[in-house]
Amino acid sequence: MGHEPRAVTVEIGGGATTALIYSADAVSQRPATLILAHGAGTPQTHPFMVTFARVLSERGLDIVTFNFLYTEQRRKVPDRMPQLVTCYRAVIGAARAHIPSARERLFIGGKSMGGRAATHVAADDPTLAIDGIVLLGYPLHPPGRPDQLRDAHLPAVKRPMLFVQGSRDTFGTPSELKPILASLSPLPTLHHIDGGDHSFKVAGRDAKTRQAAVYAEVQ
Repeated sequence: MGHEPRAVTVEIGGGATTALIYSADAVSQRPATLILAHGAGTPQTHPFMVTFARVLSERGLDIVTFNFLYTEQRRKVPDRMPQLVTCYRAVIGAARAHIPSARERLFIGGKSMGGRAATHVAADDPTLAIDGIVLLGYPLHPPGRPDQLRDAHLPAVKRPMLFVQGSRDTFGTPSELKPILASLSPLPTLHHIDGGDHSFKVAGRDAKTRQAAVYAEVQ
């Protein structure tokens, strides 16, 4: 299962949170770091986050996960976006301080809300050195509210973006994302997960067999 992650305390204003560093496998190491933020309802220790972090580190990337402050403080309601962005920026600073590859090539992103926060980090500061953004199930709108789009800031990101989106995602399907992404520069990459929901889970009689293949495809 690879090496155990190294815990680092990240100071944020009057508080602090914990980041976990999954060091790249030495055999396949690449000079790059990817920071992945968790979704609204789960911490960085959720199996989805841990699995992705371990697999990607085994493939040669230094991976960083972290808890947003509300999660670290065991509050259920997520912080507002400005607070999420402040936390994310602090983690970026810590990654560059602790990981040499983060000073060479740095990618950010995350699951659902965590990925959305990453796009705001990039959109808010065009001078911030970010090589790209990885979005695992972008929450384009609340479920059942396709009129409440969360896309106004995306034109300001101006970095390469990879959207991995399930065809059954109630927060926004690939077909909903496609026309929005088509207007962005640089043109984002949209990877379609056939039959996947917001967490890329598939349904049906062969779901258990297909699920492993789906996760392998994403990773």
